Amino acid sequence: MSRNMSESDLPPEMLAHYRSGYETQRLTTGRSRLELVRTLDILERYLPPPPTVVFDIGGGPGIYACWLAKNGYEVHLVDPVPLHVEQARDASEAQPDHPIASIAVGDARGLNRPNESVDVALLFGPLYHLTERNDRLAALREAHRVLKPGGSLFAVAISRFASTLDGLIKGFLDDPQFARIAEQDLRDGQHRNPTNHPFYFTTAFFHHPDELKAETEEAGLRYEATLSIEGPGWLLQNFEEHWSDEARRERLLSATRALESEASILGVSAHMMALARKES
Repeated sequence: MSRNMSESDLPPEMLAHYRSGYETQRLTTGRSRLELVRTLDILERYLPPPPTVVFDIGGGPGIYACWLAKNGYEVHLVDPVPLHVEQARDASEAQPDHPIASIAVGDARGLNRPNESVDVALLFGPLYHLTERNDRLAALREAHRVLKPGGSLFAVAISRFASTLDGLIKGFLDDPQFARIAEQDLRDGQHRNPTNHPFYFTTAFFHHPDELKAETEEAGLRYEATLSIEGPGWLLQNFEEHWSDEARRERLLSATRALESEASILGVSAHMMALARKES
C-alpha cells in the first residue's frame, strides 16, 4: 500500500511553514517545552519496554525518534517534508551509538511497510495536517495495517479550541484576521491562515475530543483513552516563571498529569493524545 509523496503533494503554505526549519527548535523553546516533556512522560508510562519496533509516522526532524532510539527502541521514521528527513538523519548521526534504524520521505496514508511489522505506531502530526476526514482515516487504517496484533497506537491531535485560547493569552484576538481564523476553527476545525503570519500556524485540522475517539474507532482500532498533553498549564501568563523554577515546574507537571484524563477539560489542552490498540 505504498504511496509516494512529493513536495508538490503538500499545500504550498504548509511546506513553506516547515521549510523555515522552525520545527527543529519549536519543542525546546517557550510553552512548547511543556508539550515535549509531557509527551515523553506519557510515552515512558505507556510504551511497552524495549526491544520494541516503533514506527514514527510524520516524525518531523526526529526529536522523539532520537529519544526512543537512545532508550533502546528500534525506530523507523517517515515524514512528508524532505527537510525534516534531512534533519532527522543529521540528528541520528549525532548519536552514532543509538541511531534511528531507518529514515525516509513517506506519506501516512500509504506506508512502505509490511503488514503487522511494528509494535508501536506514533502519529504525532499527520492527523492535523490531513484536513480531510477520509485522509485522516486512511492514515489511521495504515497504522492499523502495519501494527502487529496487540500493538499500540499513540495519535496526537490539536484541540478545536486551541486558537481561541492562544488568542486570549497572547492578545492575537485583537487582530481581526486572527479572530476570523479562530471563528473558523470553532465552526468546523478547518484552520487556515491566509495572512501567513508565522505565529498563526498553517493549514491544519483541529479536532474536537469526540472526533479523535470516533476516527480512531472507525479505523478499526480499539480506543482506550484520550489524554491531554499540556492540559491548562500552557495558558499560564507567568509560564516562564513556573518553568525556570524547578519546584514550580514539578508542581506544574504534577498538576497536568493529575488532570490528563479529565474528559470535561480535554479541549483546554493545546494537544491531545489518543491511546488505542490493534485487537489481538
